[in-house]
Amino acid sequence: MATAKPAKKKAPAKKKPASPKTGAKSQGTPEAYIAAQSEPRRTELAALHALIRKAAPGLAPRMWNNVIGYGDYHYRYTSGREGDWFVIGLCARKQYISLYVCAADDDGYLAERKAPALGKVKVGRSCINIRALADIDMPRTAALVREAATMAKRGSFGM
Repeated sequence: MATAKPAKKKAPAKKKPASPKTGAKSQGTPEAYIAAQSEPRRTELAALHALIRKAAPGLAPRMWNNVIGYGDYHYRYTSGREGDWFVIGLCARKQYISLYVCAADDDGYLAERKAPALGKVKVGRSCINIRALADIDMPRTAALVREAATMAKRGSFGM
């Protein structure tokens, strides 16, 4: 007669790293993130990073997983869900660069309202997708970032 083997204990589940939706987790520095990109994306990200730093010097950059986040704020929904998020975000995607502008007021999301003036971009509520830097109007993009930083000081956030 065979004897039953004792059941193996399951190893504890590994913790998943924090995602941008659950909070900031350091993944190096913004400069290292930019340097790790291939050309021409590296140069384009560096130019947008410099533009954001100049237009909104009060929004300190840090890594939120694979997104460079500038500034942060705490949000709380009426449902009770809450968390932390960045005011401006910048990251490289396979086909484009994403610029997140998390500012909104009674007139809606700032990114959606300003999209037509920015150039050849695709826009979702707070996300601006840029295929190439040459496709956007840099002074208007800087003005958008400045306006978002001003709205953040007033507490006008959108997600």
